[in-house]
Amino acid sequence: MAPLAIKDNIYWVGAVDWDIRDFHGYSTFKGTTYNAYLILDDKITLVDTVKYPFRGELFERIREIIDPARIDYLIVNHVEPDHAGAIQETVDLIQPETIFCSAMAKKGLLAHGRPETWPYEVVGSGQTISLGRRSVSFLETRMLHWPDSMFSYIPEEKLLISSDAFGEHWATSERFDDEVEPAELMAHAAKYYANILLLYSPLVQKVLAEVQRLGLAIDMIAPDHGLIWRRDVGQILAAYDRWSRQETAAKAVVIYDTMWDSTAAMAKAVAQGLIETGVSVKVMNLKVNDRSEVMTEVLDAKAVICGSSTLNNHMLPRLADVLTYMKGLKPAGRIGAAFGSYGWSGEAVAQINHYLEETKITLADPGLKVNYVPGPDDLQKCLELGRKVGEQIKQGTT
Repeated sequence: MAPLAIKDNIYWVGAVDWDIRDFHGYSTFKGTTYNAYLILDDKITLVDTVKYPFRGELFERIREIIDPARIDYLIVNHVEPDHAGAIQETVDLIQPETIFCSAMAKKGLLAHGRPETWPYEVVGSGQTISLGRRSVSFLETRMLHWPDSMFSYIPEEKLLISSDAFGEHWATSERFDDEVEPAELMAHAAKYYANILLLYSPLVQKVLAEVQRLGLAIDMIAPDHGLIWRRDVGQILAAYDRWSRQETAAKAVVIYDTMWDSTAAMAKAVAQGLIETGVSVKVMNLKVNDRSEVMTEVLDAKAVICGSSTLNNHMLPRLADVLTYMKGLKPAGRIGAAFGSYGWSGEAVAQINHYLEETKITLADPGLKVNYVPGPDDLQKCLELGRKVGEQIKQGTT
């Protein structure tokens, strides 16, 4: 795949990872990209690198445009190894005059074993450097999603190079948002937000407010993963505003694992009760749904209802995994409930309630457990549980 001009004399020179299927617990079933950008000006500048195994692709694409030795500046927006994994080899190749990075990025690079003798220049929010015809202004975005994260903004091009913000894990031959199906693009963007940035939502709100305060004119957003936004940057900015406000719909996610299908039968009855109240429902059996797919559905759901049978005095491991993962991502303003079948001890429901409460999810019901196989009366209680939660969703109360 050749390098691609995204603006006049600004090129995408990154790499496409078609094969990756897991990104530290996030299911990347359609791969990802590691985007890097080359700016041709009086001071030729490379923004970010790529994951280490893809360094050859980065260098090949640069060579199709210029001799890498002509690069003057390297801007490091983020030190995570999928973007800075090839930085040692890149610096060895281009011998940059200056490496621009945030104070936290320099600290992170040194912690990753990079030499103290590199020509670092620490920059912070509001600082601007000249490339010649163009300039680059920096905006620190700490904890979006690492302490070192930073935006690079080129005002003359109305171009925001946004590091890990506004990205998607999606390997495509296309580079721009207007070249792919919009609904699929937004689904990937939502999954990315739900699984990487949700817990930083208050900080996302601050960054969006700062971008507005600065009056940045933006007609293109170039993230470090996925497609480049040029059709309507307002769409993804509005989505991030909505997601970071943790706005939810009249929707419930029923998440469960089961041993002999008794809890599965309960899950379906709970879902039916929710449906009868007019609430949208997503039923997710953890035998066939990954944790990151669950969190994507939780992103706009008002209620999270979890079920598990009891195994060795505990909930089933797959649900414990999802609840631990969800607790770390901190969905706010949700209601929840628990259910499950058991043989002789039945601790799972109480444990689920504990996890939900630790996640700051308000319990809509004390929970429902059934001994062995649910009969008609038990399934009626499950139906009523679904109706109860559905009515609370519709009323907007807890």
